[in-house]
Amino acid sequence: MGDRDVPADGWCPESVAAGYDAPGGANAPEVVTPAVDVLEELADGPVLEFAVGTGRIAAPLAARGVPVSGIELSRAMAARIASKPGGDTVDVTIGDMTSTRVAGEFSLVYLVFSTIGNVTAQDAQVEVLRNAAAHLRPGGLFLVEVGLPDLRRLPPGQDTVPFAVTLDHEGAGYVGFDQYDGVTQQFTSNHLTVSPDGTGRFRRIPVLYVWPAELDLMARIAGMKPKHRWADWDRSLLTAGSTKHVSVWKKG
Repeated sequence: MGDRDVPADGWCPESVAAGYDAPGGANAPEVVTPAVDVLEELADGPVLEFAVGTGRIAAPLAARGVPVSGIELSRAMAARIASKPGGDTVDVTIGDMTSTRVAGEFSLVYLVFSTIGNVTAQDAQVEVLRNAAAHLRPGGLFLVEVGLPDLRRLPPGQDTVPFAVTLDHEGAGYVGFDQYDGVTQQFTSNHLTVSPDGTGRFRRIPVLYVWPAELDLMARIAGMKPKHRWADWDRSLLTAGSTKHVSVWKKG
């Protein structure tokens, strides 16, 4: 961990937050804008983002005039929201999305970028959905964006799937791979970054993958019913070949 990292910030301390808003990837406009478009359309009043991070989604949504609140465990991440266009209006509460409550009722609660998987116990994932429902007004919506486990790419006897290998002309590089346990549904997301001088950093993040049917059952426990399920923010049909899903449940 870096010198400015503190354990209370969990898996996203200052050393991670400092590079979280790098251009491209999940921060590219072609990735962010479709998500914000859908969320704006679903919102019918104030909204709440669980694990709001650095405001990648919340700030542009707030910039469109939607009242946005957020819950975020990492102070290092949350500290970057206000500097973004629209971010100065996002009301952020530091806390755990399984239990932290904020005042008011919301038309929409959302949790994106597969962050539900960072809650690594099934009972705790249920509490995330219970907490979402507790924040919703009657008829309000809860939305989750989450990747589907890449188990079909695992040949017999292998537990690891690479998802990224990148190099640049200065000799720096990045390798990312997931390592699965198909019995417990636990996996680790592994990230190896090497600088041009040959120094490197290895991060290993635990994840609990969850299937759509499991989320439907968790939603039912929390008093919500399925409303939408898409393969992506373009509202395309979820198929056996989809790599993620965007699902929406309605309270009551």
